[in-house]
Amino acid sequence: MEFVWLIVIGAAAGFLATRMMNLQTDVLTTIAIGIAGAVIGWVVLHLLLAVVGLIAGLIGAVLGALLLIWLWQTYGPRGK
Repeated sequence: MEFVWLIVIGAAAGFLATRMMNLQTDVLTTIAIGIAGAVIGWVVLHLLLAVVGLIAGLIGAVLGALLLIWLWQTYGPRGK
């Protein structure tokens, strides 16, 4: 079933891309362009999400550390 969806989405994406770029191609070439574009887009999107995920993890860790320091300074043991 995934193969069928790949062809359908590839055909639609290829059709839209060839029209946006004003390129006249036959049906098989249009589908091939769409499928190849979908694969390239999938790889790029997953790489971007991985990088964004790492950055989000770093930001979350820093915010958590800041909160912990604030809690320690506010409610922690008092010196002297």
